[in-house]
Amino acid sequence: MMIRLIYASRAVNLGPADVKDILASSRKNNQQLAVTGALSLSNGIFLQCLEGERSAVNALYHHILKDKRHNKPEVLALEEITQRQFTGWNMGLIAATNENTALFLKYSSTAEFDPFRMSAPALKEFFAEVMNGARWLS
Repeated sequence: MMIRLIYASRAVNLGPADVKDILASSRKNNQQLAVTGALSLSNGIFLQCLEGERSAVNALYHHILKDKRHNKPEVLALEEITQRQFTGWNMGLIAATNENTALFLKYSSTAEFDPFRMSAPALKEFFAEVMNGARWLS
């Protein structure tokens, strides 16, 4: 059975090299686990969508919980899925670029992007729109 898990956490002691390291290791590890998804970093907050076999996504999330770069992680949405939303890569990074600002604010109830305050349906819509219109970093 496949699931989609969306979580957020606050970034701790994070520099540009850390972001590149997280993205590189995510791509490598997620490919081996057949986990796909997207990672967003905005306003010091990670927002990540993970898709794949339940046991693989579970194991990956438990690994993230132990990562000292994540503070106060929270599962924001969890659902069974019949198909993946992110099929073209094993992890993409959506950064708070000028091009993405409107997208972040579209789903935020405050002036700052805060996924902790978003509903599960809003998170799902955010990631669906991300697939079609966000500027991705590699």
